[in-house]
Amino acid sequence: MQVYNTQAHRKVELEPIEEGRIRMYVCGPTVYDQIHIGNARTFLSFDVIRRYLMFKGYQVTFAQNLTDVDDKIIKRANEQGRTAEEVAGEYAAAFIDQMHRLGVLDPDIRPRATREIGAMIEMIQGLVEQGNAYAVPSGDVYFSVRSCPTYGTVSGRNVDDLMVGARIEENGEKADPLDFALWKAAKPGEPSWDSPWGKGRPGWHTECSAMVHRYLGTPIDIHGGGSDLVFPHHENESAQATCCWHERLANVWMHTGMLTIDGEKMSKSLGNFYTLKEVLDRYPADAVRLLMLQTHYRSPLDFSFKRLDGAVGSLERLQGLVKNLRWAADNASTEEHEKSDADRAFCADVSAAREAFVSAMDDDFNTAGALAAIYGLATSANAYLAASGGRVVTSVALRASDTLLELLDALGVESVRPTASDLPEGLVGLAARLASFEGDAPEAAADALLAARAEARGARDWPRADAIRDAISSIGLVIEDTPAGPRLKTQG
Repeated sequence: MQVYNTQAHRKVELEPIEEGRIRMYVCGPTVYDQIHIGNARTFLSFDVIRRYLMFKGYQVTFAQNLTDVDDKIIKRANEQGRTAEEVAGEYAAAFIDQMHRLGVLDPDIRPRATREIGAMIEMIQGLVEQGNAYAVPSGDVYFSVRSCPTYGTVSGRNVDDLMVGARIEENGEKADPLDFALWKAAKPGEPSWDSPWGKGRPGWHTECSAMVHRYLGTPIDIHGGGSDLVFPHHENESAQATCCWHERLANVWMHTGMLTIDGEKMSKSLGNFYTLKEVLDRYPADAVRLLMLQTHYRSPLDFSFKRLDGAVGSLERLQGLVKNLRWAADNASTEEHEKSDADRAFCADVSAAREAFVSAMDDDFNTAGALAAIYGLATSANAYLAASGGRVVTSVALRASDTLLELLDALGVESVRPTASDLPEGLVGLAARLASFEGDAPEAAADALLAARAEARGARDWPRADAIRDAISSIGLVIEDTPAGPRLKTQG
């Protein structure tokens, strides 16, 4: 599998530090407001990357922080007459809610800056003791950029070049204008913690390095974020880790491209600034996902509501196709041994689509190519159904629908698959009864499920019949048609 490493400026082979396992960290939000769709693009992209690594069989440990103490949070709290803790608490909850709505998986580890102060102080102490950081009379502590021989390697910048044309802040306490704050002395009305240098709070660049080392160990396999974080944030993170623990922070650095609105930079002054909540209140989450995945994660993404309307149409067509394939499988008039050349050709198309999907995703998570493979399979499936005249083979139609669902699941597009909430009343309970028994299913519960399916088919209630089939499949059983009538058996 090839991935683009920002630090190497090229694609590299993904070589896990531990065989079969990936440790991955993605910078989370500063929780002072609702996240906008540009933020959402980054979090969604890494959700798909994580999902695909799991699809490939890796055990992925995924960590993402919440920055809940920062200048922006303090400023918002002062504007609203609230505490920084209240502001951060509100928007941390809002962020998690919006991620759930978008279908983004929860991280395995979600550390919050205010709960990791001890780990940050320990790291800063190590840097001071080794001569890579220094305290000043005001109580601030700065990292000495020129003490780090590898500074600039993540972003590809030269330390001396950074001085040329740079806007240097006026700070007489700094030994070098390029140095950055690891610890900030307390100011009136700001949250603060005790430290060896007096009361204060961590600098923004401090938290992620300490959290990665504490929860994942260093180095990790993948560190990610938006391209706006490459410099100085990720550069500074890397420098702190390299100097403190004498090893790199991450083997691979990955970054997402920026998002524009109808070709323009998103800006409140231009009236084209949209929060994720605003978009999800109007559109299905999976349509937003399909739109964003049409563009490679490293490329700029141009967002428009016209394109989003198109994604809604694509989603609805995929949902309809899966239902049609399931209906055709339920009503197949051809036996397995009667496969035609058309059936075999379509099976070959299904296999080719899956291979194309995997090939695209193995090439630096090329979701645009992966979606092209899915849409190509959808076109082939529609043509197969149209040409069949109702004459399909159950296994062929099911293979196509199952493959579509498998590939869409790998991208996190899950609304195509019926869920328990879609099942007829009473069916969930029957499915639960079946799932609770080991070995053969209880005869009465099995008969009830089969009778419900037969009743739905007799009434030509295909959505209900399809939901019953999926309920049966979800508990590891399949329907087998026999001369004596349908029966349930264990999958495989």
